[in-house]
Amino acid sequence: MKRYSKSLTLIAAAVLCGTVSAETAPATLRKAYADDFLIGAALNRQVIGGRDTRAVDLAAAQFSCLTAENDMKWQSLHPAPDRYDFSGPDAYLEFAKKNRMVVIGHTLVWHSQTPDWVFKDDSGKPATREVLLKRMKDHIQTVVGRYKGRIKGWDVVNEALSDGGPEPLRDSPWRRIIGDDFIEQAFRFAHEADPKAELYYNDYGLENGRKRDNAVALVKGLLKRGVPITGIGTQSHFHLNHPPIAEVEKTITDFAALKVKVMVTELDVDVLPQRGPSGNADISRREQGGDGLNPYPNGLPPEMQEKLAKRYGELFEVYLRHRKSLTRVTFWGLDDGRTWLNGFPIRGRVNHPLLFDRDLKPKPAFDTVVKLGMRTK
Repeated sequence: MKRYSKSLTLIAAAVLCGTVSAETAPATLRKAYADDFLIGAALNRQVIGGRDTRAVDLAAAQFSCLTAENDMKWQSLHPAPDRYDFSGPDAYLEFAKKNRMVVIGHTLVWHSQTPDWVFKDDSGKPATREVLLKRMKDHIQTVVGRYKGRIKGWDVVNEALSDGGPEPLRDSPWRRIIGDDFIEQAFRFAHEADPKAELYYNDYGLENGRKRDNAVALVKGLLKRGVPITGIGTQSHFHLNHPPIAEVEKTITDFAALKVKVMVTELDVDVLPQRGPSGNADISRREQGGDGLNPYPNGLPPEMQEKLAKRYGELFEVYLRHRKSLTRVTFWGLDDGRTWLNGFPIRGRVNHPLLFDRDLKPKPAFDTVVKLGMRTK
């Protein structure tokens, strides 16, 4: 296993360059799921910039599409009213072109990682509906227009649904200032900028019955009004024991019944104990640490590796059953050293939620997922 792990990325990368035949190369995620759905990862500038060459080789060999983890969000891309910074997104497009990967744009309209100036007028007071709509339109059409024809699809609106309370929609600045139709407006602006791009609604916790029903109602309403929505993404920030696998499957079937494309957009499996409710991936969520809440600082023990592999196996069994409805499965990160879960929702913890460890070696969960994909060939 160690010898295979060490050579995996180099050999698979050589396949892409044509120096090793596909028949003699070890199986990769990209190869295992080539006939089923796109298999992707969220990447960061450290990988895209090439500073870690092993990570570059791993990403190129294993994945057929990429999402920018942070560099296409408003605060990174459009930090000031009169300034855009396209250096990050341009680098992702170049990396994808070089390595024959599809690019997913993430994200155009979100309540988080959006600068405060977006929601204020020149005096510092809340912007009017007209002002905010104009800013939204200018941002979306500038960004989507720049990459017209080069980005397969966009997470147009991210996490607009509430996690509880009487209202289905989150009480975000977008909704407070513009109104409930801010979602519809965003999709229409994006479609005007690139009529051929796929346009998605993306959210977490959609395996919760209430939130899933609200998502279904949201998409139905958009479709009824002729809004150009192409698909829906379930982020899938899961835990070893939550949500139940039946709820994962129901989410896919309920969305597929809407006749829109369905994607798993931000997959990871948290292996650490939790204080709060499972499934709440709100980036602002914070919890206090305590004894026993950081049990694996030096690596994941064999029994936990086995549990993680089993969980990923259950998930990919579902994904494969519904491969006619699913168009993409994207992991939220390349390896355990780069996962956002190392600091969420308790700062300073060491998590192990992905298929590759901190040394970029495949874990038993990787073997499980690849074997499931190859089994269908």
